[in-house]
Amino acid sequence: MAKVELKQPVVAEISEAVKDAASVVLVDYRGLTVEQDTALRKSLREAGVTYKVYKNTMMVRAFEGTDFAQLGEFLEGPSAIAISKTDATAPAREIAKFAKTAPKLEIKGGVVEGTLYDAKGMENIATIPSRDELLSKLLGSLQSPITNFARVIKQVAEKQEA
Repeated sequence: MAKVELKQPVVAEISEAVKDAASVVLVDYRGLTVEQDTALRKSLREAGVTYKVYKNTMMVRAFEGTDFAQLGEFLEGPSAIAISKTDATAPAREIAKFAKTAPKLEIKGGVVEGTLYDAKGMENIATIPSRDELLSKLLGSLQSPITNFARVIKQVAEKQEA
């Protein structure tokens, strides 16, 4: 088999993984121990994020013709890719959280919903709460005035009874 034929399934795998992705983050994983890498993979898997290491040339070929082609400028040195199809901020958030315990882990850049961000931009995106957290805060904000109103009405009713 020719080398090209061996590489085509890997490029197809990457293309399929990023096809419907909400976000893709590139990471420099140099300097991580095996235990740290295993813990990182576990935390990303639990957050619904796919994390793999591929050759840069294969990623460039897979990204051609997509929003993720912009990531080509960050593909230098060893690179791992974190992909999320549902929560656009999950890869950046989980990697940034893990990087606090493993300072050698660096975010190179990423694409979130079609927009390219460098490492600084990805750090900002990592601070955005997840969709579930935002919905719970919204629900709490909506419930608070109603709850307070109900308490006041109850107190007024109790006062009139006495």
